[in-house]
Amino acid sequence: MPAGQEPKPAWRISHHGAVDGVTGSCHQLSLADGQSLLIDCGLFQGAETSREGASAERLAVNFPVARVRALVVTHVHIDHVGRLPHLLAAGYRGPIVCSEASAKLLPLVLEDAIKVGFTRERALGERFLEQIRRQIVALPYKEWQTVIDGEVVLRIKLSPAGHILGSAYVECELRQGSERQRIVFSGDLGAPHTPLLPAPQSPYAADVVVLESTYGDRCHESRRDRRQRLQAVCEHAFGNKGALLIPAFSIGRTQELLYELEEIIHRNRQRAAAPGVRWEDLDIIVDSPLAADFTNGYMQLRQHWAAEARRKLATGRHPLDFEQLTTIDDHATHLRAVDSLARSSR
Repeated sequence: MPAGQEPKPAWRISHHGAVDGVTGSCHQLSLADGQSLLIDCGLFQGAETSREGASAERLAVNFPVARVRALVVTHVHIDHVGRLPHLLAAGYRGPIVCSEASAKLLPLVLEDAIKVGFTRERALGERFLEQIRRQIVALPYKEWQTVIDGEVVLRIKLSPAGHILGSAYVECELRQGSERQRIVFSGDLGAPHTPLLPAPQSPYAADVVVLESTYGDRCHESRRDRRQRLQAVCEHAFGNKGALLIPAFSIGRTQELLYELEEIIHRNRQRAAAPGVRWEDLDIIVDSPLAADFTNGYMQLRQHWAAEARRKLATGRHPLDFEQLTTIDDHATHLRAVDSLARSSR
């Protein structure tokens, strides 16, 4: 090395999203030899897009992908995976590494994203979806996987992040001779005691942490307080002889909401209710075909639920498919439900 010249860093981190905003997560860990690892490839949303939606510039994968050795998906929300079809269109054919639950949910999420934001040509969309399925590699939590094996060895490990089912933070270990460094990418983090999900545990050690902070500037109410507010909504519906209509499609939040509603109904059925209140008669309507698909996906992945949720299943309860719940999964049923509610004055 010429005198006075600084040694080249062994690695560097580049950010291709979620820098001047909170969506479009995409981070690149590059080694000195040009090989790299990509963490997420998400879509820009909301105020971070133009009035007409995501612009071509915002959708573009504006970095070379030839030496990207793996893409690691922290979780399947669209602001973390929505640019994946564009990554494939740019030529990426490497592994898409994610947790076992995310491996099942990712095609479901991208099927809709491809139709809405990538192409309306059905055959082309199906080809992209099939290509994505071929590239998915499911990695169990807490297992190290080598993704780059050369002068510098790069291993990754996924651990539960408590955000949605299958969410993970990513530990990256770089080894060069006897030197080791560990870099952690948080993805989106959930709170302890989130319904359905095992509580996240912090990594043992890290030299560098790339940390999300979307809601880090506020104090959050407890799960107990949220459940009490939700029960007050249910009681208000009883008072109006109404029903609960949930026009939600978000993966994760909808399922948490259903889980808490089932718990509220179960607890109150065990107690002496106020006159005229029959908790078993409360109608709960989830009006979203996407929510129906995601909830079915959650139910098929019950082996990944938290111990509390699996204990309920063992007693014969069904936290995401209880008798008071009606899920609308097509437009015709939506119209019939709205008409029925209007005629009944509920």
